[in-house]
Amino acid sequence: MKTIHLLAASAVALTLVACGKKEVPATTAPPPPAPTTRSAPPASTAAVSVGNVAVGNAIGGDKKVTGSGAIAAKDTIYVSVDTNGTGEATLRSKWTYVQGGANTLVKEDTQKVTTTGPATHEFHIAKPDGWPKGEYQVEIFVNDAPAGSKRFNVS
Repeated sequence: MKTIHLLAASAVALTLVACGKKEVPATTAPPPPAPTTRSAPPASTAAVSVGNVAVGNAIGGDKKVTGSGAIAAKDTIYVSVDTNGTGEATLRSKWTYVQGGANTLVKEDTQKVTTTGPATHEFHIAKPDGWPKGEYQVEIFVNDAPAGSKRFNVS
């Protein structure tokens, strides 16, 4: 009977070899995972944009307009510009006198700013001998793109 079992086992082994099947040991470990490298997430940059534009005749240490009442002829006129975002930008103010549908340029200023979040910037105009009474406008630009404007009166 030993010979029959031995012959049967030999026949099975020959069949497996003839079919090209290989016996795989059950304890084969999976290959190690490939090394991964993590790249830093892309930097989030929000371009500088204008939030609020305020005009008045006084300004605080935080560059915010504090006197937004009537503007008199001999007042210095301030505009505070609140910005959002991060990065570098050029802010420009364009002050005009509005008379009879025509705008006369009073003054233009630029500031290069670098912000890391919300900030306030200030522009101003002064005329010691007094402003003509009437309507004025200040326009604010960021990198030469219109970003806000305010109309005001000198009385």
